[in-house]
Amino acid sequence: MRIKSATSTPLPRKPLPGKLAILLLASAFAIPALAQEAQPTQTSPTSPSATTEANPPAASQEQPAPYTATPVKQPKEGFWGHVNPFARKKWVKARLDPINDQLSELDEVNGKNAKDIRDVDDRAQTGIHRAQGTADAANQTATAAGEQARHAGSTAQNAMGHVDNLTTTVNGLDTYGEKSNVDIAFRGGQPILSTEARKRLDDLATQMNGQSGYILELEAHSPASGSAGIESSGRLAEAVKRYMVTEHNIPVYRMHAVALGNAHGNGEEDEAKPVRSSSVHIRLMENSLAAQGAAPTQGAGASSGTAQP
Repeated sequence: MRIKSATSTPLPRKPLPGKLAILLLASAFAIPALAQEAQPTQTSPTSPSATTEANPPAASQEQPAPYTATPVKQPKEGFWGHVNPFARKKWVKARLDPINDQLSELDEVNGKNAKDIRDVDDRAQTGIHRAQGTADAANQTATAAGEQARHAGSTAQNAMGHVDNLTTTVNGLDTYGEKSNVDIAFRGGQPILSTEARKRLDDLATQMNGQSGYILELEAHSPASGSAGIESSGRLAEAVKRYMVTEHNIPVYRMHAVALGNAHGNGEEDEAKPVRSSSVHIRLMENSLAAQGAAPTQGAGASSGTAQP
């Protein structure tokens, strides 16, 4: 800017330095002040005067009092725009307080959300632990049930084994097998035992010492026919039974005798051959159950033949 003087006298070419500095400093302070005064004042769109001019009330109708909004005071930013280098602490604090309030509110919301999340997580963990405890209890119950089922299965198998053993025992009650046999001969049909006959009966009794589950089958024969032969063979069988009871204490219920006379008994090879001598055929029969647990017999083995007087 060039300053002209009122007179035609030209200014000196070299002004004083002090005056020039004062002039520049005054200009620097005057320009911002002029700019602030020239800035137009903003009018709120919701002011009462604007509302009245835009919409005049009708004469015949009563209109309620219009709502008057509080005008927002616009901060004066000045010549320097949004950032005023000459702003004071009060001006900066007035603009930072709303931001600080919003940050505080945001921190409170974040804290509440974090607390809610922790509460939900705690409840979830509690539910998980409770469900895990229930599952463990159910697993233990299932394991115990499995053990009981296996024990019941083992008991059932043992019971089946006992039933099989009982069935075998019952079936074997009437099952006997021949263990040995011997023939006792009599001279002249008289019921008198010879020395050889006594020896054979002693050997047979020795086989039965300490044994159980046995019986003696006695078949008495006589050459006589009819009732005479039956009576004669009956006396021979009674002589043998009497000797076994008196000399070896063999129970009577273990001896079963039959008087056949001149008839052939079971197991004889030649049934057509006539009976020519008086004799008693003895068979030692042993029960199959007793034979399973019987110890080896001692004494003379099975023998057959005819004892000579």
